[in-house]
Amino acid sequence: MKRIIFTVTNDLTYDQRMMRICTTLAGAGYHVLLVGRKLRESKPLRPAGYAQKRIFCFFSKGKLFYAEYNIRLFFFLLFKKTDAVCAIDLDTILPCYLVSRLKGIKRVYDAHEYFTQMDEVISRPAIYRIWHGIEKRMLPRFVNGYTVGQSISAEFKKKYGVNYKVIRNVPWLTEIKADKSSDRFILYQGAVNKGRGLEKLVEAMNTVPVKLIVCGEGNFSTEMREAIRQNNLTDKVLMKGMLEPGALKEITRQAYIAVNPFQRTGLNQYLSLSNKFFDYIHAGIPQVTMNFPEYKKINDAYQVALLIDDVEPQRIAQALNNLLNNDVLYNRLKENCIKARLELNWQNEEKKLMEFYQSLLH
Repeated sequence: MKRIIFTVTNDLTYDQRMMRICTTLAGAGYHVLLVGRKLRESKPLRPAGYAQKRIFCFFSKGKLFYAEYNIRLFFFLLFKKTDAVCAIDLDTILPCYLVSRLKGIKRVYDAHEYFTQMDEVISRPAIYRIWHGIEKRMLPRFVNGYTVGQSISAEFKKKYGVNYKVIRNVPWLTEIKADKSSDRFILYQGAVNKGRGLEKLVEAMNTVPVKLIVCGEGNFSTEMREAIRQNNLTDKVLMKGMLEPGALKEITRQAYIAVNPFQRTGLNQYLSLSNKFFDYIHAGIPQVTMNFPEYKKINDAYQVALLIDDVEPQRIAQALNNLLNNDVLYNRLKENCIKARLELNWQNEEKKLMEFYQSLLH
């Protein structure tokens, strides 16, 4: 039985992509171990069909956290038997590289993000130089890898000469429950981070006549709550915090419209293909999303969303109100979502994942 270790910096509770990847590979006969971090507020791990390990660190953020976690992860991996290590994003790539060299095992890079082009990286020159230096040195050494969209794969090919597969972040195909909430509301789910245009979304809600529910937390949460307060929208924009996958899915299917805003502040946002885009499709919910390459490509094929060119409040509000008031448009997009999910699902996407690891390890 071939062994694979995956490494992340989150606490494993909410990472649906890794849950899908690990479940698929464990079901295919691999011994899979997913390694993350243990936070003081972490909930107990749920049983899974694969092994899980969380590493506790004294530091919880910043350079000291990354240094401590990478050192602890290096020694953990060094004494763990495995045939391959897979680094998820740049923040665990160094220990995976060093251990793969020392032990002579396969190494893989899974880019959930274009890490060096995230807003919180490119907006801080000193931080950008560090991560860009790591990326420039490491990616050419990780010839085996995959990412979430063709645009990021093409960018890596152009800059580093690597041919990464595309394994999109799509959900399992499950039955849609027909009952909806009697109160129409708009949903945003995912990281509440800089660069998402969320303060613009809050401002847009001044002229949208239904509630907005936000499920998630992140480095912009404090500013988001302040924007809600300044716009006097505390009863209209509700922040639910982090939800476990089951609870999040339940709220998602109750929503009437969903939003997926991004500011074009870096290539990560512009080239993104986020999991929430597919989660909304699978719930049968029309959405307002960005007119960026990956979203446009899929929307041209399936017509599941209204695309906007920027996240100015007036433009967001106009698109949301169009869906609220135009039943013909809304129902057409909803029907298209239900058809699209039959093709854009993990049962189809996981085949590419299994082919990748069969080619790598057999």
